[in-house]
Parts: sequence; C-alpha cells; structure tokens
Amino acid sequence: MAALDGQQSAAESAPLFPKNGMVLGFDYGTKRLGIAVSDRDQRFASPLYNHQRQGLQGDERFLRRVLMEYRPVGFVVGLPLHMNGDESQKSQEARGFATWLTGLFGLPCEFQDERLTSWQAESLLLAAEFTKKQRKERMDKLAAQILLQAWLDRRRPAAPAQTSEDAPAEQ
Repeated sequence: MAALDGQQSAAESAPLFPKNGMVLGFDYGTKRLGIAVSDRDQRFASPLYNHQRQGLQGDERFLRRVLMEYRPVGFVVGLPLHMNGDESQKSQEARGFATWLTGLFGLPCEFQDERLTSWQAESLLLAAEFTKKQRKERMDKLAAQILLQAWLDRRRPAAPAQTSEDAPAEQ
C-alpha cells in the first residue's frame, strides 16, 4: 500500500467502491472520531457524530449501531498529511484504522487528504460565533463532513462548461 497521493484504497483486496449508496466519512483521532454521512446519490455530506473513543470493543459496538442505521456502501477515512504531502505518524494510525474498518465490516475504504479540514471547520464555527465548548462539540464531525464532501466532489464527473446557449434568456 504505497502512499501516492493520500487517496488510494485502504485494502487492495477490498471490493470496488459503489457509485450509489450512503458513504461514511471519518476524521480519525485517538480520542475522538468525527463521522459524516453522504446522501444515497453521493452528492452531499452531512455531519453525523462526534464519537468519544472507547477502545476497539467500544468503538466496534458503536460503529455496528451506526452501520445498522445508515447501511453504508463504503468508508472514507481522512489521511492526515504534512503540508508538503508527506505522511506522518497520524497517517499510519489512520491507515491502521481504515484496515480495521475494512476487515471488520467488509466494505471498501478510501482515503481523502484531510490537510486543513480542522482549520476550515474551526473557521466556520468561529464565524458562526459558537462558544469554545460548542465548537469542541461540533469540530470533528464538521471536519469529517468537509473531507467527505471533498471526496464526493473529486469523484463527481466535471460538469460541462456552460455555453451562451445554455444560459437563461434575459427578459
């Protein structure tokens, strides 16, 4: 599993990633998991949970409940890279988490570069004038939403350029 661009599959033997169905996105952390979910058409991501980590057994119980409720077709795990694109110790931990998810649930998993997602989430929460406590309660799931949306946008085919014939007629 060589690190090319932070966006390859978690397991080479994992099934292909379906084009339709809900996808769960994870902002991996050793203390908390931020979790987001896509719509069935894989167009939009929404924040879902901030999960306080409880060890592998506790995490497994929690994630089994989430999977029963949302029935995802795959996972996207944020890959924390240095600003120069190199992997870090946290990158290896996120890869280990993705391998654990894939092995546990048998669903495909891909990575998404998560550089600056926490900064983006913090900026949005500050702009919304949330208190420090409110920001902490929302930060990880919002970062998960941002990274999942980036992954969804990357998979979507580019829209054709609008021509003057496509533009709405002026009245």
